[in-house]
Amino acid sequence: MSSQQIAVIDYGMGNLHSVASALEHVAPEAEVLVTSDPAQVSAADRVLFPGVGAIRDCMAEIKRLKFDELLREQVASGKPVLGVCVGMQALMDRSEENGGVDCIGLLPGQVRYFGADLKDTDGQRLKVPHMGWNQVHHTHHPLWAGIEQDARFYFVHSFYVEAGNPEQVAGTCDYGTTFAAALTQDNLFAVQFHPEKSHTAGLQLLRNFVDWNGKP
Repeated sequence: MSSQQIAVIDYGMGNLHSVASALEHVAPEAEVLVTSDPAQVSAADRVLFPGVGAIRDCMAEIKRLKFDELLREQVASGKPVLGVCVGMQALMDRSEENGGVDCIGLLPGQVRYFGADLKDTDGQRLKVPHMGWNQVHHTHHPLWAGIEQDARFYFVHSFYVEAGNPEQVAGTCDYGTTFAAALTQDNLFAVQFHPEKSHTAGLQLLRNFVDWNGKP
């Protein structure tokens, strides 16, 4: 593989060191840039869009920096784009969090609260946020190459994605309800879990992203 540039979009939300380090680990020949410079993002071969924290704060910074427009341009360019955690939620139409927040709208769907009274199938109370390891049941997609069905990934979230288009769901997870753990549309792929904290399976997904040509 020839040398390539991977841009991790930095809009001031969270420590991006761990995801950048994971990318450097799986792609030592690549140049990984944690950047808030639109020109660097546009020049990169692939883009990772992360996110942690409250959606209102995330969207305020994304819109202030015009990164919603930047992200639309990157997706339209055909290059591979990966959204992670709140980065996935920000791609949807709207979130219930913080009293309701309009998101970027690149993927149809809503972000819902798990609820204060979440229970499993046996009626046992489930803690919110959903935090820790859980299985992901995935569809056929290049980013799942080498990852066994129902592999476990690491989650930390109180809100989940309810997809507007079932055909875009690339992976599901169960936690009191079945929710979209991964979504995809053409060259865009997004996951609710943290691949950089998900050991072997997570690193394999990042490795697949580095090798992905953006085709489904």
